[in-house]
Parts: sequence; C-alpha cells; structure tokens
Amino acid sequence: MSMNASAARSTRPPRATGTSSTRPHVLLVEDDLDLCELLSIRIEAAGYDVSVEHSVQGALEHVGSERVDAILLDLRLGNEDGFEVLEGVAKRSAHVPVIILTAHGSIDLAVEAMKKGAYAFVTKPFHDHDLLEKLKHTVESHRLRREIAGLRRIVGVHDERTRLVGVSPAIERVREMIGLVAPTDTTVLILGESGTGKEIVARSIAALSPRKDGPFIAVNCAGLSAELLESTLFGHKKGAFTGAVSEREGLFGAARKGTLFLDEIGETPLEVQAKLLRVLQERRFTALGSTVEQEADVRIITATNRDLRQEVVEKRFREDLFYRLHVVPLAMPALRERREDVTLLAEMFLERAAARAGITTPQLGARALGALNAHSWPGNVRELENVMEAAVLLCRNGEIDLDHLPGIGTSSPGPADARTADLARGAANLLSIYASSDGPAPPPLRDAREAFEGAYLDVVLARSGGNVTTAAKLAGRNRTDFYDLMRRHGRSPQRDG
Repeated sequence: MSMNASAARSTRPPRATGTSSTRPHVLLVEDDLDLCELLSIRIEAAGYDVSVEHSVQGALEHVGSERVDAILLDLRLGNEDGFEVLEGVAKRSAHVPVIILTAHGSIDLAVEAMKKGAYAFVTKPFHDHDLLEKLKHTVESHRLRREIAGLRRIVGVHDERTRLVGVSPAIERVREMIGLVAPTDTTVLILGESGTGKEIVARSIAALSPRKDGPFIAVNCAGLSAELLESTLFGHKKGAFTGAVSEREGLFGAARKGTLFLDEIGETPLEVQAKLLRVLQERRFTALGSTVEQEADVRIITATNRDLRQEVVEKRFREDLFYRLHVVPLAMPALRERREDVTLLAEMFLERAAARAGITTPQLGARALGALNAHSWPGNVRELENVMEAAVLLCRNGEIDLDHLPGIGTSSPGPADARTADLARGAANLLSIYASSDGPAPPPLRDAREAFEGAYLDVVLARSGGNVTTAAKLAGRNRTDFYDLMRRHGRSPQRDG
C-alpha cells in the first residue's frame, strides 16, 4: 500500500516525546501533517517508537535531549532547509543515521545529502515495505556501531586486534575475567576450540595491563622442532648448532617488559616444556650455546585447543608445567555457545570486508540471517569471518542471500540432524509414561537433565572406548568442558561401556 498525504489523519498527537521504551526510537522530521500521522502509525506498528518534529530547531533540540536511533528527514520543511538538520546532526550526534525523504524530482538533492553524511534516501511516494526495510537496516547499522563503540569502551582499546565483540552472557564472562586478570602479572591459560579468538583475548589482556606500553609478541608452538622452538624462544649464540651462523635474540628477550603469547602450548615438545617450567619458576633463561643467564621480564599468556589434563595423563605434557600454567584458566566459548553474537559479528565482518574491497557494505537479507543463526559453526568465529569475506565478493545486488553464503544453509539435513531427530522421538516415547493424568508425576526438569547427561556420557564414552578426546568430539565439546562434565557425574574415562 502506498503512503500519501491524502490518508485520513490519526487522532494521536503529532509528537510522542520522551519515550522510555526499549524499542528503537525514530525521529520523523516532516512538515506534512497528514503524512506525519500516517508514517507514525505505520512505523509504530512495525515495532518502533516515533517522535515527530516539523522544524529545524525542533529537530535539533530533540536530537540534543533524547536518544534517537534513526532520523527520517524531509529536506523541504516549509520555508526551512532540511540540510540544516543534517548539518546540525553531523555536529551534535554524528553517529545517528539520517534517511532522506525526497520527491522524485529532487534525487540530486538526496545524493548531495548522502555526500554530506546521510545514510540513505527514499523517494516519494514510497511503499510500506521499502521504507520499513530501509529503516530496519539503518537502525541495525546504528545498533552495530553503537555496540562496537560500547565494547571498545569496555575493553579500553580501539585496535581491531583487541576488539572482543559480543553481547552474550558467555562473552560477558570472558570480558569480566579479562578485567580481573589484566592488571596483574599472573600467568593466564586461554582454553578453547580453534577459531574462537584466543589471541584476541591475549591481546586484550596485554592492552589493559601495566605492560601495555611494552611489546606484545605471539608465537605458535605447533609444528616447530624442539631445537627451532627453543632457539625461537630463548635465542642462541653463534655456532650453538648446525646453521647457527650468527647470534640471535629470542622472543623472551625481544618481549622484555611486555607480553609473550605462547599459542598452541599443548604442542610444545617435552624437552622445551622443561625449559619453560624453569622460566616460570625462576624468571630466568639461558640462550642456546650460552652460559649467561638473563632475566625473563615478561608476562606469559598461553593458549591451547587441547585438553591439557588428558595430555598429562597420556604423558605428552608435564604435570608440573600444567599446574604452573593453569593459575588462571580462561575458557573462550565456541560460537555455537554464544549465538546471540552471530548477527553482530557477521555485520562487523561484512563492514570490514567491504571496506577492504572498497565497496558499500551489503545488507544481510532475512534468509541469510536465518541461515547464519541456524548454522553450527564448527570453525567458530574464524569460519564466520571467512564466510562474510566470500559473501562480499559474491553479492552484486546489495543484499546478501543464501546463494552468497558458501556452505551455509543450502545443504540438506545431515546425519547429525537425523540423529537429533531420532533422539527427540526416543525421549518423547520414554517420557510418555508421565503424560497420563493418573500416571506417575514427571521428575523436575533439573533431575531429568542430570539423568540424561549421565546416560549420554555413558554412551559416548562406551562408543569411544574410554578415550576422552574422541568422546568430547562426539559430544561437540572441548575436552576441558567434557572433563568437567565427567567429574560432575562421577564418570571415568576407563568406565565400561
């Protein structure tokens, strides 16, 4: 249905001020009273609070006194120029997006307005769907920018490498832990699956620490031989080994007065583990081929996607080093455990990828959003970032759809989906004994959940032959979480199946 000025006027007052709702707040700046009434009704029905102003001064006063999430602005306000509103908003509240309402013959003016900072424009007469879709994307974009700005303030830094984005309870707990450990010099062990953002956490800790002005140096311990890793960490003297043609300072020296991040610490060879233990105990180290001890004036942060407890059991990781590293464990949640953050992260990665490509950021369509939120994200945040990178390259019409999301939401239900459906049917059959009004009362949900978890652990442990690593993979959990679940239910990795 088209919106036009001949619609019947609503009896509601033209201005609804001082909204206390949590709904997005839209300011409509328009001098056509009939159109104001009709637009207000349509926009409020779509889930927004609306305030109306008819003049430049009223609009600027409103923006200065209330929170506004988006502005709908007509550039022709009687004898006044709507550009004054746009310029005033740019000076007072540059973050508030402005959508220009313009007659078809004034598109050149709208384009000029966008050059001066307007977010978008729509031409009169317009349709409900067109305007509301534009408004939805505008408000979401504003929410994203406001959220990222808020997270920057929380983390205290503006570097993308230290930006821990998210609003989920899981990521809030991580942020709280960062705030607790950052001011200290305590060794931190970051746990989590690959792609969850463990290095971002390490950089955040360093950026908030007393060593923030010192260097932050990261090294991946995986794939390096014992000799090469030892040389990388501690340095070597000329002739210390074959190929050592000159003296080299190690990372413990290069990171002096700063932070050294040892990623994939679980991959470290045993002989290097012994030397790391000495550094942690005595805060001193010796370069290869040297007899001179040096002070290790660094903070050590480590990370792993392995279950170090199991590595200790299997004699691949030193128990004494484990306890030295495990002073403050910080678990980074998988993306499937923080689904509230998927849309926020996707929008951020879209903006970043579009900026690199030098194009306007495309919008996420409804089907794409649904697919992103339904995906299990085995590759975590790293996988989401790669998918958004590809979407920017594949999208040509400004809106991302399923066709632009490689491997997301286009495949038919797989074995995991079928197993889940079978499990749901089986559980329903078992619980049917409680359905009858004259049957036994069902147990409390907490007790039912505990019973199911215990039985589930027995099944996956039996299926894996007691191997916790395999069982954790079957359960879709990291090994540390799986061990905690086993301890809570009194299960052992060697339990008979």
